Amino acid sequence: MKLSNIQRFWISFVLSLPMLIQMFAMPFHWMMPGYNWIALITTTIIMAISAFPYWKSAIAAFKKHSANMNTLVATGTAVAYFYSIFAMITGRAVYFESAAFVTVFVLLGDAMEEKMHNNASNALGKLMGLQAKDAEVLKNGKFVKVPLDQVQVGDLIRVKPGEKVPVDGTILEGVTSLDESMVTGESMPVMKKAGDTVVGSTINNNGTITFKATKVGADTMLAQIVDLVKKAQTSHAPIQNLTDKISNIFVPAVMIIAILTFMIWYSFVDVTFVQALLFAVSVIVIACPCALGLATPTALMVGTARSAKMGVLIKNGEVLQEVSDIDTVVFDKTGTITVGKPVVTDIIGDAKKVLTIAASLEESSEHPLASAILQKAKDKGILPVKVDKFEAVEGKGVRAKYNGQIAFVGSNRLLVDVNISQEMVSRAEKLQNEAKTVVYVGLDGEIIGLVAIQDVPKPSSKNAITELKARGLMTVMLTGDNKRVAHAVADEVGIDKVIAEVMPNDKAQQIKKLQDNGKTVAFVGDGINDAPALSTADVGIAMGSGTDIAIDSGGIVLVQNDLQGVVRALDISKKTFNRIKLNLFWALIYNVIGIPIAAGLFAVVGFTLSPELAGLAMAFSSVSVVSSSLLLNKAKIAGDNDVQA
Repeated sequence: MKLSNIQRFWISFVLSLPMLIQMFAMPFHWMMPGYNWIALITTTIIMAISAFPYWKSAIAAFKKHSANMNTLVATGTAVAYFYSIFAMITGRAVYFESAAFVTVFVLLGDAMEEKMHNNASNALGKLMGLQAKDAEVLKNGKFVKVPLDQVQVGDLIRVKPGEKVPVDGTILEGVTSLDESMVTGESMPVMKKAGDTVVGSTINNNGTITFKATKVGADTMLAQIVDLVKKAQTSHAPIQNLTDKISNIFVPAVMIIAILTFMIWYSFVDVTFVQALLFAVSVIVIACPCALGLATPTALMVGTARSAKMGVLIKNGEVLQEVSDIDTVVFDKTGTITVGKPVVTDIIGDAKKVLTIAASLEESSEHPLASAILQKAKDKGILPVKVDKFEAVEGKGVRAKYNGQIAFVGSNRLLVDVNISQEMVSRAEKLQNEAKTVVYVGLDGEIIGLVAIQDVPKPSSKNAITELKARGLMTVMLTGDNKRVAHAVADEVGIDKVIAEVMPNDKAQQIKKLQDNGKTVAFVGDGINDAPALSTADVGIAMGSGTDIAIDSGGIVLVQNDLQGVVRALDISKKTFNRIKLNLFWALIYNVIGIPIAAGLFAVVGFTLSPELAGLAMAFSSVSVVSSSLLLNKAKIAGDNDVQA
């Protein structure tokens, strides 16, 4: 049975515990009974189960005349392990813990990467899970439920209120409103009638419709989104790990230095074979990649833990490297920059009277905007009044008797034979120019007020975008909404560029265009329609209030539905990646200083480094890397008022 990296990590960690206990006990001059045999047995199991894949990879790289991080791991663990066996036989100090801990630390990073890949695969499964399971298809004059995979192009399908549209098609009968936000990004429910198209997996809010299936199976928009996410996830070239780049030079250099050290001491200096070997072993032990193995995972663990407390979840280490190069941040509009649902923004006229009449009539209405009016009335403590002879006028609004008078609420299509002042006309035009939906409220043949409804920006959006621009980043809005609404929102929050009326399968293409123009792009979104763009972008940032698919597709997830989290995400990611680079520097500087000493360069002045001291120096380099990583907890991050610089 093949073990996963996560399983190998836990096995190695548990087996290394006796050596960890011994390391802490050494300053107190306590030796675990039979320690050498315990270390030999546990390390041998670790080598066989966990380190062997690294040895295999290192051998494969060697055959291709190259070196990678696995070469470092294989070299360090093999020398420490086999020399320790030799030392145990000859009564010298052993270094089994070096071989064991290097394996444990490197496996930790691999386990984290494996978990990230598992999450990516789950995202595709969840996408397909959004489909309806069956459909009501007309057969022999009756609508009968059939499994989704039996639906064919040309079938007549009925969808009742509250049900999902099973496949893409064109409406033949009925009027309804559909929640298409998951597919198109349109915040408002969309009114649909005969001749209009419907998209599979959208939700039918009210009204029963019959439509003709035009696309089924792999041709539906949802299936195409799944395909786009799959391609985007597999098209990313793996980021070359810094440690691999370093090891390509470092490993051969260390091996050459160790061999030369042995040859020079044994051939030209009057020392024994074992003494010459000890100098060579000291070189390899002090160059053991323990600190290099710790440099990335410790910074990543501290950085991700710190960011999690701030509501920012960083999924993998690759994101950190990409964030450091980001120069453009692209935002979805609905639910990302904006609240994601219609709210009442303005009331023109006698506010209490206008809202009372509007709420009283809309209480019996199924129109998508009714909930916004009723919520506003509730917030103001206004209770709807019972009305008589309620009537819904298709595509126009509602009418009813209110306190004995005819009242109406609806669009300008109701303004026939109705008195409306020029002031009301001007105010309505002004609100419409602000990309707001205007609802007219009339009583006894006269317009008495207006109610403006809009999907408004979140309170944090403007400040967050201002901070991003202050960092020299270009901001872009990418949305399925119409241009007027998009530009109105963009102007309000300070977005640099707007790309509107974009369908889901085009969002990823728009991101690709920016990348082709030399931009390194972070995309922020929250809906199913954002999944391809989140995967295509160099860095995908998903809002935690969004769909599971968006969350799984993003490399960074914001737990709070707040754009200030984007600023925090970019700050903590950059600082964490910079800390990794600093850790790598410290990990290498010990080798630069320690290798000449270990090789006996200063032996003429009596300054040498035995394998025991080389092991101690190597351990100290690990401590310095861990300490460096822990300093991330003190780094100042935007919006984190509790942290001092």
